[in-house]
Amino acid sequence: MTVIVAGCALAAPPIVAPVLSTPSPSATSSPTPTPTISPTPTPPPTATPSATPDPATPTPAPLTPAPTPELSCTERTLASMTEAQRIGQLFMIGLMDDQLDAAERTAIAEFHFGSVAYTRRTARGAVADRVVADAVQAQATLAATRGVRFLVAANQEGGLIQALSGPGFEAMPSALSQGTLAPAVLKANAARWGSELRAAGINLDFAPVADVVPSGTDAQNAPIGQLQREYGHDPATVSSHVAAFIAGMRQAGVATSVKHYPGLGRVAGNTDFTSAVSDTVTTRDDPYLAPFTTAVRAGVPFVMVSLATYVKIDPQHLAAFSPTVIAGMLRHDLGYRGVVISDSLGATAVASIPPGTRAIDFIAAGGDMIIINQLTPAIAMAKAVAFGAAQSALFRARVDNAVLNVLRVKEAQGLLPCG
Repeated sequence: MTVIVAGCALAAPPIVAPVLSTPSPSATSSPTPTPTISPTPTPPPTATPSATPDPATPTPAPLTPAPTPELSCTERTLASMTEAQRIGQLFMIGLMDDQLDAAERTAIAEFHFGSVAYTRRTARGAVADRVVADAVQAQATLAATRGVRFLVAANQEGGLIQALSGPGFEAMPSALSQGTLAPAVLKANAARWGSELRAAGINLDFAPVADVVPSGTDAQNAPIGQLQREYGHDPATVSSHVAAFIAGMRQAGVATSVKHYPGLGRVAGNTDFTSAVSDTVTTRDDPYLAPFTTAVRAGVPFVMVSLATYVKIDPQHLAAFSPTVIAGMLRHDLGYRGVVISDSLGATAVASIPPGTRAIDFIAAGGDMIIINQLTPAIAMAKAVAFGAAQSALFRARVDNAVLNVLRVKEAQGLLPCG
């Protein structure tokens, strides 16, 4: 069977060893007469002077092989994992009932999924959320994840987008309101909000939003502007507040994911609920990309890639499946070395694409971690990635590179057993 990965066939052609022919005597050839060799007189032995070392010539020291560099914690962890455990680190599954249910426990044990996310709003409070997070971390066994603990994520932006509330959580203002604060004030607020998340067992926040919505177009922009998810209407304001939010959360020990690269501020539809969402304006060197550049320079550990198509960048692919967007713009142009995480690959925008193809195309384009809430497509995706890695050494190397990116971030968060 042949699987195509970014234009390359995964099933490698069989390697045929060349046949080395050696001449053999013909069965019908006449015997060749053996020439007669006349004996040659042996010359008398001559005395050879014994070689004495010149005291002025130093004796060379024996060569010492260079020491093998010690593997980092991340590299040792990767080396200790099975292929299935590695692949599991590339998936973030949803806690569909905001609990860890039996089906999710089984999937973690069998498919080694290494991260989870809240999928709905819950107002039960920080103490109850911590119980769930602790139950998740208890699944980080040697058999399931090689002892690598979980990223536990929530969508905690503020305003209408605040997944966790109740006792122990402040009501966060919308990002548009946060954008009116001085960056230093926002940083302090984000540190406080991050401390609340940390106390609840959350170590990754799907924020901040770096999308810039042009002034006067909020009503026409379903994913961001209508929900007041942007920090402002110009790249400079958004950039300064993105950096402040990242810094505050980092101070609290919470990782952040800037989103939705390369921007949803100039589209009409919401990719969560709409297919064929396209941006006809953004270019590869667009000024509206500045907040993402700021986030990368601020050391943001995750960049979430959108499910829209950017006509002036790569009209053939959604951003999450675009080598131009991920490998070209994000990795090459910005020099980003963190985790490239997808927007939900269970969204309407990609519903017509088979789950396995979604996973293969995202990873082949340069992506590292897949968000997929539902278990059925998550399992299909994991199986497809495993098949692809078994068929193609090139794709397997890309998988291992993605796992390393994930494990590096997990090491920074104190989630590796050797960290």
